[in-house]
Amino acid sequence: MRHDVQVRLIEEMLGRLDAGTNIDEGGIRRNPISAYTDPDLAKQEWETFFRHHPQIIGLSGDLPEPGSYFTVSDFGVPVIASRLQDGSFVAMVNACRHRGALVVDEERGTARRFTCPFHNWTYDSGGDLVGLPKRDHFGEIDTSCHGLIRLPAVEQHGLLVVHPDPDGVIDVDALLTTEFAEELASWKLDELVVADRDDYDVACNWKLANDTFGETYHFPALHQNTINLGFHGNVSCYETFGRNHRFLLCRRSIDEMRLLPKEQWNIAVATLPAYYLFPNVQLLPTVDGCFFIRIYPQAGNPGRHTSRITFFLRKGVTESSEGAEARAEQEKTLAQLFASIIRDEDYVMGASQQTTANSGAMSEVIYGRNERPLHHYHNTFRTALGMEPLPLVTN
Repeated sequence: MRHDVQVRLIEEMLGRLDAGTNIDEGGIRRNPISAYTDPDLAKQEWETFFRHHPQIIGLSGDLPEPGSYFTVSDFGVPVIASRLQDGSFVAMVNACRHRGALVVDEERGTARRFTCPFHNWTYDSGGDLVGLPKRDHFGEIDTSCHGLIRLPAVEQHGLLVVHPDPDGVIDVDALLTTEFAEELASWKLDELVVADRDDYDVACNWKLANDTFGETYHFPALHQNTINLGFHGNVSCYETFGRNHRFLLCRRSIDEMRLLPKEQWNIAVATLPAYYLFPNVQLLPTVDGCFFIRIYPQAGNPGRHTSRITFFLRKGVTESSEGAEARAEQEKTLAQLFASIIRDEDYVMGASQQTTANSGAMSEVIYGRNERPLHHYHNTFRTALGMEPLPLVTN
């Protein structure tokens, strides 16, 4: 993030903190409870936002070296993401061209070849068919056109993006907007390395999980003895970039900025930036790393989702030097604590909300004037589905 933008945002946050004010949407919005329960809406979201939309599946550090790979099966199409020997990133459908079995069962690893366990058809790391047992028995087949099906794949700004449709198109700058993409690039996401991972299967709608990252109004209540100790609740900064946004959470350490010249102000010390990447990614950079959260609905079940959380560290934290190992371990411990708070506090509350939503006892939920990201999430979802935006109620 440009330093002049950091200064502007920290000044804005300090002003709100001192005045006891917060971001203000100018009114409230009411969302029908069916947004979290309607199976027809869930099916439409699945097709529009996941089966037929570019997916941000990881960061560059998920493929740290030539030959490294990982698999994804969260949006209806099983995918192998692979780093070729020349360093480029490719993605392929994880299905053998013989009988369609999954070629790779492992979640991640390093390999020069992928061999289908069914009949030992073998593919190189780019998906070309390079081995076919008993070819003379099998029959005539052109191996050059029976490699794994390639998917559109782009690595840009440290993001790994795949389109589930082989004929799909990826335009990262159009997805993010140029200004937003430039800001993300300034965090040097391509230099991060994986430190830890966790997955949560939760009985709540995927949009309720997204809502978790959309306001700090709940900090003094739900996180009284955890996050609230390090963050001010109900004070924040917010800016949209098309379908995406930047939401700044106010760290209590922001007071350190008051004692420093503005040339030394650091947005990652004063705040925790939460970037929302439409439709299902939350990216939270820190001084020493980044939280990367992917949120997926469970196909056919609007009341369940999976969150996949990866914590990355900056190379300087992990490189061998005096105190580096202890610092890296400390950061990893803090990451695990943060993830456990999401699991044991935020997502427990999401499951609670889903229980009442499923009961049909309520017809709507309310987004307050101080919960601007929630207004943005849900109206971008609705607009993308051809639905009318939720109206703003100002009185």
